[in-house]
Amino acid sequence: MKPLITVDDLHMAFPRPRSALDRLAGRPARVVRALNGVSFTMGRGETLGIVGESGCGKSTLARCLVRLHRPSAGRIDYGGLDVLGLEGARRRDYNRRVQMVFQDPYSSLNPRLTVRQTLAEAIVFHRLRQGPAVAERIGELLDLVRLPADAAERYPHEFSGGQRQRIGIARALAVEPECLIADELVSALDVSVQAQIVNLLLELQQRLHLTVLFIAHDLRLVRHISHRVAVMYLGSIVELAETERLFGAPAHPYTAALLKAAPELDPARRSTVEAVRGELPSPLDMPSGCPFHPRCPHAMARCRSERPLLRERAANHIAACHLPG
Repeated sequence: MKPLITVDDLHMAFPRPRSALDRLAGRPARVVRALNGVSFTMGRGETLGIVGESGCGKSTLARCLVRLHRPSAGRIDYGGLDVLGLEGARRRDYNRRVQMVFQDPYSSLNPRLTVRQTLAEAIVFHRLRQGPAVAERIGELLDLVRLPADAAERYPHEFSGGQRQRIGIARALAVEPECLIADELVSALDVSVQAQIVNLLLELQQRLHLTVLFIAHDLRLVRHISHRVAVMYLGSIVELAETERLFGAPAHPYTAALLKAAPELDPARRSTVEAVRGELPSPLDMPSGCPFHPRCPHAMARCRSERPLLRERAANHIAACHLPG
């Protein structure tokens, strides 16, 4: 089956302004390389999990997919359309089909609008309903995300964090999207509420046949919700596989380190191992060769000079590593 979304060799660089000292010394402007050749596909109805440390480019990737950032290079294909070339009505149609739910449910909602006004604004702008049908659709949306009907007349500050995130999901669903991009959807919520929101997302995906890109740093949540998982490091995907395959037999040392340090619910099985030694290198000064080699316990001479390419390790399992096993 043809993929719904194809991302090919996506790059995103953010130039930093030159300081007075840089100009006096004649130094060129420095560039933050947030994405470095990201490629993957997503099938219709699939959930792809994206994991990695803070600063690895996960959120930049999400913002490129919804065109909040324009990539420096690469291609995004959606159902045969070149997303980066869309303008006018075709771009608005794409923005309707691919919706993003943000990490902070409070700052992403207009505090001056009631829930009804927030949902109606999206419905009316895209001309999906008119007249009394708008109010009917708002009632359907509130029911979908398990909020009471009287929530429509209240303002965002009157809700808890979990309820605000439900409103954010309802707003995304208001325009009847085909794909949801969930950027750290539950990281700002209490653990008890996280499971409710993730289970709601699973239910909505099955009910509405949604394609979901689920970005998170909690490996347990990603394993629970995803069909496949991509591991990002310094703006690149270093491993991509079906979920159980990746968790059971990781092929990249970075993935293995993340899994080893993941928290366990059973106190007897909890690890005190650091996820990876050292700190994430600055995207202003990328390491030569394999980006992970300064922190890798298995690094060899080849890793320091030659960047590994993603290659197949098993069926539907690719990793960017020079190690044979």
